[in-house]
Order: sequence, then C-alpha cells, then structure tokens
Amino acid sequence: YKIEIEETAPDPKEQQMMDEREGLYVLNSFAQKTFSEQLTESEEGKSIGLTYFRERGFTDETIVKFQLGYSFNSWSVFGETATKAGYNEDYLVRTGLCFRNDKGQLLDRFRGRVMFPIHNQSGRVIGFGGRILKKDEKTAKYLNSPESEIYQKSKSLYGIFHAKKAISQKDNCFLVEGYTDVISLHQSGIENTVASSGTSLTTEQIRLIGRYTRNITVLYDGDPAGIKASLRGID
Repeated sequence: YKIEIEETAPDPKEQQMMDEREGLYVLNSFAQKTFSEQLTESEEGKSIGLTYFRERGFTDETIVKFQLGYSFNSWSVFGETATKAGYNEDYLVRTGLCFRNDKGQLLDRFRGRVMFPIHNQSGRVIGFGGRILKKDEKTAKYLNSPESEIYQKSKSLYGIFHAKKAISQKDNCFLVEGYTDVISLHQSGIENTVASSGTSLTTEQIRLIGRYTRNITVLYDGDPAGIKASLRGID
C-alpha cells in the first residue's frame, strides 16, 4: 500500500530510563513475594499478620488475590535478603523499601507491619502500604511507600487492577477510604470498588476511573472526617 512506516528506537538515555523503571518493578515484585512468604511461612508472620487478617475475616483466597504480606519487625532483614539476592541498593532506596540513616546504613522502611501491595492498572506492584498492629503512639498506624519513578500517589488507586473489569460491567465505581474496605467488599462479591488510600481524592484519580465509567458512588466513613472528605471529593 506504499505506506512508509518509520521505526524508532529509543536513544541510549531513554533506554537506560526504561531499564531502570523495569528494575524498580522487578524489585517490588521480589518484595511482594518475600512479604507474602513471611506472612504464611514464618512463626512471626503467622502469629501476628495472619491472625490480624483472619480477624478481619479475610479468606486464604483473598490473601492470595491481593498478595497480602508481612514485614518482619527488624531494621535490616529485608534489605539484607534483597542485596543477597543481587538487588541494587540504589533501587532499594529509590523504591522506598529501604532508606539510609545518618551513618549511611541501609535500613528497612517497613517493620512489623502487615503489607498491602499497591498495583497499577496492568497488575504490577508500584508501591506498598503497611499497617502496624502494635498500639504505639509515636508510630503512624499506616505507612505508605514514598513517591518514586513508578509510584505517584495522586495518580494511583488501590484495587484498580482487580476492579477495572467489574467497574466497566457495572458502569459504576464504589470509592472507599482504605485498603481493608476494598478487600472486604471484593470478598463479598462487590468487585467494582477502589480506594484513594493515603491521599485526598485527585483529578488524576477521577480520570483513571473515567476510563471505565462516568459513575462514582462515594462510600467514606460516616464520621465527621469521612463526611468532610466525601463532600470535598464530590466537588
């Protein structure tokens, strides 16, 4: 048909950026598998993490579906495991799985927490949310991965990968506040559910839902903070 098709190859700089992004995805995938194993195969994971998920009423099938996990209550176990497996220390810091202290030591960000992997639309792990189970006034109940090249909170929705098909089919999206709200609803068969966990609702998140439906039902908590967030989100 005499249609000229121009093929373009990424220049070395673009290729390097693509390779680095891929490296961050691969590391997050390794982290997810490690946390999942620690939840179901270690005494600490079973007695603390699995007990918590069972109390929430989550089934084994749900735990596997959402790739839930547990991070050991240690300052360096994950970082050491990852570096031994050949993962780059720089990537550990860039994904936010680890950080360096004042002395330059590599330390684990998530310690003694149940882990909720955050997936993008294609199902790749882009970050994590961790919930601490001890009552500790000085420690935040929830800790999220910091922003990275592959994770921007304002453009991400928890549960979008598992919910997108149901959102399209039902032509409606239920918007809830947190990870466990999403998981509980999915387990009850209401799969068109996502959460804007860790951030106020953003225009980018609404656009993301807009790819699948124009209809959104806000189901935030009924306390004053939840009502305020609902009204702000609806605007």
